[in-house]
Amino acid sequence: MRTKPAGKVCANNKRARHDYFIDEVYQTGIVLTGTEIKSVRAGKVSITEAYARVENGEVIVYSMNISPYEQGNRFNQDPMRPRKLLLHKREIRKLIGYTSREGLTLIPLKVYINDKGLAKMDLAVARGKKNYDKRDDIARRDADRRIERSMKNRG
Repeated sequence: MRTKPAGKVCANNKRARHDYFIDEVYQTGIVLTGTEIKSVRAGKVSITEAYARVENGEVIVYSMNISPYEQGNRFNQDPMRPRKLLLHKREIRKLIGYTSREGLTLIPLKVYINDKGLAKMDLAVARGKKNYDKRDDIARRDADRRIERSMKNRG
């Protein structure tokens, strides 16, 4: 569990923190083919609609779009195919416990290339926000900005 990814961030899910309360974050590996990793390194990946599920003791991410590599021709895979995530068994068991509870889901936060050149994903255990929660967050952010501005003008 890391807070800041080391390396190049290829995709960031900004909507996730707006739409969900983040309880816990896991660093996972992604099983990709040769042309898919080239597209990820080029930054042609989208995780805005993506979600993950635990099936048969494996964590699978769905609706993650990796655009086909331009020079990949026949080796390109389906851009929306389900992809396996790599986690330790104890982490997968923990995720099974979380997702069996009502209202918790697995949402990807970031896809990045680490220092060793491997594709990694930050996977969050999240709880959905209601509209009034979102409004409270926006109001709190605006108040913090106003306070910062007034402190800056004073000093």
